[in-house]
Amino acid sequence: MASNTAVRTVYRLTGVAPTPEAMLDVLDPELLDRLGADLHFPEALGVPAVYITCGMELTEAPWCDPMARTTGVTVTESVRRTAAVLLLAVDGAAYAIGCDQGYRLIPDHLKDKRFGLSFAIRQMDPNMIRGAVSRSLGQARTDISLVPSGAPVPMLGIRDHSRVVRSLGGYLDDLPLTRSRYTRGKAVSAQGGCGLRIALGIEPEALLSDLRTIARICHEDIPHQELAFVDHIVPVGDPTVLDALERDLDDCLGRPVDGRISAVVPSDHHVAYTEATAYMTRINSSDARRSDDFDLGYVLARARLAPPGRRVEVLREGTVTLARDRWAGAADTLAATSALAWLEAGSSLGSKRYFLLEGEWYEAGAAYVAECRASVAALFSPVPSVSLPAWLEGESENAYNNRVADERPGWFCLDTKNVINPLRPRDQVEICDLLMPDDTLVLVKRASGSGPLSHLFGQARVAVELLQESAQVRAEFAAKVTRISGGNHVLPDDFTPRRIVLAMLLKNRESLTPDSIFGFSQITIAQTAKALAARGVAVEVIGIPEGEADTLPLPSRHVGISAGIPG
Repeated sequence: MASNTAVRTVYRLTGVAPTPEAMLDVLDPELLDRLGADLHFPEALGVPAVYITCGMELTEAPWCDPMARTTGVTVTESVRRTAAVLLLAVDGAAYAIGCDQGYRLIPDHLKDKRFGLSFAIRQMDPNMIRGAVSRSLGQARTDISLVPSGAPVPMLGIRDHSRVVRSLGGYLDDLPLTRSRYTRGKAVSAQGGCGLRIALGIEPEALLSDLRTIARICHEDIPHQELAFVDHIVPVGDPTVLDALERDLDDCLGRPVDGRISAVVPSDHHVAYTEATAYMTRINSSDARRSDDFDLGYVLARARLAPPGRRVEVLREGTVTLARDRWAGAADTLAATSALAWLEAGSSLGSKRYFLLEGEWYEAGAAYVAECRASVAALFSPVPSVSLPAWLEGESENAYNNRVADERPGWFCLDTKNVINPLRPRDQVEICDLLMPDDTLVLVKRASGSGPLSHLFGQARVAVELLQESAQVRAEFAAKVTRISGGNHVLPDDFTPRRIVLAMLLKNRESLTPDSIFGFSQITIAQTAKALAARGVAVEVIGIPEGEADTLPLPSRHVGISAGIPG
């Protein structure tokens, strides 16, 4: 049975008029001539469209000659690769869909860099992310995370105010695309970055319907709350600031190398980078330099030869072509990019710091406050999973924890029931104050300032790390729970927590909200939650009401004294 869909990568083009003539004009005519491309104007789609197809052939594969010299055996094998690209205009927007090597025919500078990512953060299930590509500002590093079965966003460690997410892959929420209609009950996946790799309808009506649905989602839907952070870091758009940054970079390029400029791999081409063994770099010259790797020194030297005011532009116009080997012809080219996309540079304007990333400028720390606030707000559930009783005036922390355990079946008080610190056996560590029936750890603190809360957050991180990394701590903690519960609650030998509840009573605060937490503590709790999420532990914050009592309840039977560090 013929399939109704095919997985394709679609790009949205910017600055391209929705006419066949305009779409054809953006392609490189010399490249098309060199490849012997055929030009078509399909009418079946019913929209303005241009269809380019070509075959790239080599009579002898590049490996034949060197392997003949190695083995003494002469073999001749030909190579043929194909390329096709469909350019079409739908509702005034221009799109490009490449097949096989067809993506190489689409000029990089025309691609909407956030098109696929914009769709992903609106339609991808944030609990089933299969992969992510991100960059850390100022570190000249690309981080790639792959989880084939899918994982929640926090476990990928990509949520950070200085991290630019370039691509997300994962499973989609239910949506009215052609693939969904023919695979009911089955998960549909996609990869969104500069382009969107997704199963699209094959028939003309189905393809156009899918493109319109994708456009509507990008334009009308809001991002998932758990993925909205991706939009917190956006390129600088102020023309005045951009002009100043470009002038500073131009001056830097004219001076001897001082370490301010580093080499990076363009995010959309990390696969080509791993396969390439030859690089052809052409900057302000008709000839290309061939090298075994990207040659930063050569790029900077060529830029330095350009006249002042033109150095950045010659890099933007220059190209770096990646190929499978040094004898590569057109059939073995992997990617062609702007030379500027390979550079990361830093610049300061007054107290503000900026970084150049793949040809765009980002302000360092611009998203810091918003991201901290969003991270803290995410820890507060609209409907808390648990509520705790009022903390009576004059009641100690130990007495409060024992009272909670007494009043709630299946809860156990572990306040001051410490375990030995494997790093220093004479010291002890408190894992938690309360253990819930579902093995959630509850840490309790009453505070009038940020100091006690810092201790609380530090305790949470230490408890999780020790339980995950120390078999001794796991065994001792499980034994304590078994003993305290009288054998009624037994933790598995390999127990590690999946969830932590931080329960807080802030003095002189009517209620606990993200804004009522002390400013310093908002930073530390955000850092703590991210660190624990990366270890697979969810964090929830709840408030404890403050109560008044003329007479305190009698001490609980659980109250005891234990040597060690209190919680």
